[in-house]
This record gives sequence, structure tokens and C-alpha cells, in this order.
Amino acid sequence: MKIYDIYVGGVFKKTAINLDVKNPFTNEVFAQTFLAGKAEFEEAIEKGLAAEKVMKEMPLYKRYEILMQISDEIKTNRQYLAEVLASESAKPFKFALAEIDRGVQTFLVAAEESKRLPKEYVALDWLPVGEGKEGLVKYFPLGLVAGISPFNFPLNLAAHKIAPAFAAGNPIILKPARSTPLSVLELAQIVDKTELPKGAMSILPMDRDAGNQLVTDERIKLLTFTGSSNVGWKMKADAGKKKVALELGGNAGVIVSDKADINLAVKKCTVGGFAYSGQVCIHVQRIYVQEKIFDEFTTKFTESVSKLKAGNPLDPNTDISAMIDEENAIRIEEWIQEAVNGGAKILTGGKRKNLLVEPTILTSTNHTMKVNCQEAFGPVVTLEKYQSFEEAVALVNKTEYGLQAGVFTDSIHEMNYAFNHLEVGGVMINEASLFRVDHMPYGGVKYSGTGREGVKYAIIEMMEPRLLVKNK
Repeated sequence: MKIYDIYVGGVFKKTAINLDVKNPFTNEVFAQTFLAGKAEFEEAIEKGLAAEKVMKEMPLYKRYEILMQISDEIKTNRQYLAEVLASESAKPFKFALAEIDRGVQTFLVAAEESKRLPKEYVALDWLPVGEGKEGLVKYFPLGLVAGISPFNFPLNLAAHKIAPAFAAGNPIILKPARSTPLSVLELAQIVDKTELPKGAMSILPMDRDAGNQLVTDERIKLLTFTGSSNVGWKMKADAGKKKVALELGGNAGVIVSDKADINLAVKKCTVGGFAYSGQVCIHVQRIYVQEKIFDEFTTKFTESVSKLKAGNPLDPNTDISAMIDEENAIRIEEWIQEAVNGGAKILTGGKRKNLLVEPTILTSTNHTMKVNCQEAFGPVVTLEKYQSFEEAVALVNKTEYGLQAGVFTDSIHEMNYAFNHLEVGGVMINEASLFRVDHMPYGGVKYSGTGREGVKYAIIEMMEPRLLVKNK
């Protein structure tokens, strides 16, 4: 069993509190790390604050070289890192490899963006008082950043906080999920080999009470959190004067028009609905299909989903594996049963064995059922028909969430209508809601968060503008 020290201000350390890490598929402890306490938190804060000046003054070519070194090292260790990630999260190996590849890309994009940080020239002689003057807007790093990342993308969602922080010139303290801390502790070993100042990064697994220090401590300039909506908005309320960026949950809707390529929609929705057992905030949860093609789509989609292979996440042929823990597996089973008791019909799946929940399709649901109105974060998709495209858009909007939506259509009118009327952060045309490339702006509206990630956009969140007015 491998023992992982935590990373406190550039030093690998053990603490008095052990943290066992289980493989959710086997339910066996296969690694161990430690929980940080108040002493480790204070050390990380002090060293992070001490690193602010060095990080701010670090020349851009050096930031670029460091970020590229991290990207290249992740790529070199791709297979090993994917095995660690799959073991701690039960993410099927094919998806674990894809996440490692995305981590490579996230640091690569951060390296490139570090060479073109935002700045702007402002003409001031629009009014007589501004004659002979000009302005320059330059962006400066905020200072010490606190990041909190979730279990479902333990390396890449941590990278979406760490890489932009480095590119912007900020030190960062990151709290990973207690269930999946190993991938980012492996990343710490990579970061430790670079020329970053000690204190530029700390990786602190903590319990929720200890982790709340990251939210409330006034020495931290920005809190960036990815996780559940209820927790995120509570953090924002408790964060005081610091800047807050929230990437929260969703219950993404997908529209399949009668003008769509049905086979393409089936293929994309199968992956979009059930990749990593639906434990993705933009996974396809609600599908609305035009009534003329509803039966054909339903038959093909059900057949496609029923062919997904469940098994050990380390098997390269596995499509579906265990959920992250028993609590969530039981919750999804209960939500499915609640829908059935309310009149919903199961088209495929619906059963649970330990932590493995079968890929499940429900129909004849209504918007008050938890499988529709809340974030499922599990392998369940609802399938309903609609008449007009405007009705479908209204159905997708009938939720407190607004992260991403997918629309399958070959109609320019429908594409434009969807983009102008869907209340979401991103509209994917002829793609499932699951689609994400790591440099695109990513985030939601309504209950789904505030601010944007996607490396350039996260860098902007992590900097503040300052205006210089001078004579020409």
C-alpha cells in the first residue's frame, strides 16, 4: 500500500491523522495519505503569502517554461497517472486516460496564455478634459488563491485552478476531495520538481470543518470552488470580502429535433448520459425528443445504452463502473424508485448492486420528480417528447440550474433560437451537453454558479485591473 505525504508550502509531510483511500469498485483500501490540521493550514498560508512577491515578479518566459514542464511531465506519466486516477475514483480506464490528456492540455494552454495576459490601451480624449492624456489598463495577480476541487475529475479540475493561478502569478492552496486526493498529490510531486518558489502551491486534504478555513480566512484573496450548488452558495455567503468563483451543479437538458441526425444524437447522448456513471455536472440528464421521431430515437437509444459494459474500471473495455460511494448509489436507486412510484416507466436498467447502478432510462416522468428537477449526478436519464421547438426550449429552462445544454438539429433557425433563448452558460449544437474543451469559457447561470473557467477566463478571474492615466 502506497503512502502519500501531503504537500505543505513546498514540503511533503505526514500528519497525525491518517486518511485511507479506497477503490470504490473493490471497496479495498489501496493507499493512504493524511489530513491537514490547523498547523498545516497556517504553514501553507504563511508560505503562500511569502511566495506572492516572487510569483508576481516572475518573468513570463519563466512561467511559460514551468507550466510546459508540468504539462510534459504529466504526458510522460500518462499511463501511471490514469491507473492511480481510475483506482481512487472507479472511473473507467478509457475515461481516466482522457482526463490525464485533458490535464496535459490544461497546463499547455495555461503556458500559452501566460504569454498574453490581458491589457488594454484606453483613449481618453473623447471629452475635452481628456485631451493630451491616455490610459493603460494592466492586470495584476490577486495574491493567494484557495481552490476546492471535487472527486469526479480529481486531476483536471484541480488543474483548472492550479494552472491559471500559476499563469496569473498567484500562489494557491488546493483542497482536493477526501475520496480522491491521490491524483493531485501525484501532481504535487511533478510541481515540486519545477523552479516555482516553495509556497507557490500546497495540497491539503482536510475535513469540511477544517476546509472551511479556506472560505473564511481574510488572507486569501480568491476562493474558487467546484462542487455542489448548496455547498457553493453557502461558501459564497461565508467568504467575506474575498472574490469568489463558483462552478456548480446542473441537470442538463438535450433537445433532439426532427431535423437532427438521429444516429448521431443516439451516439452522443449515450456517452453524454452515462460516461463515468453520470457523475459529471454536465452529463445528459433530461432528453426532449420531437414527437415525430420519439419512438425511433427511444428504440435506438435504449438499445445503445443496454450494450454498455459494466465492470472493473481498470479493464480498458469497461464503460460503467462503481459510483463513488454507497450513499450516492443508494440515493440514485431511491430517486429511480420514487419516479416509478409516481408513474414513470423504466426502459432499461433501474437496479443497483452494491455501488454499481445500472444505466437507467426513464420515461413518462414529470418535472417535479427528483430525477428531473434536481441534479442526479448518477447514471439516470429521462426521455420525454415535445411538439414545438419553442416548447422544448421552455422545458429545458424549467429548472433552477443553467450550466450547459445540447441541441441536435440541422436547422439554422432552431440553432439561433436555442442560443438566444436557452438559459445556460453554453449551448452545444449537434453535441451532447457533456461536451467541453479545456480552453473554452465554462460556467453556468442561475443556481449553477458564477464566474467562468477555461484557462484564459480563469486567469482573468484571478487578476485585477489597474488603470494608469498619463500625459501623451
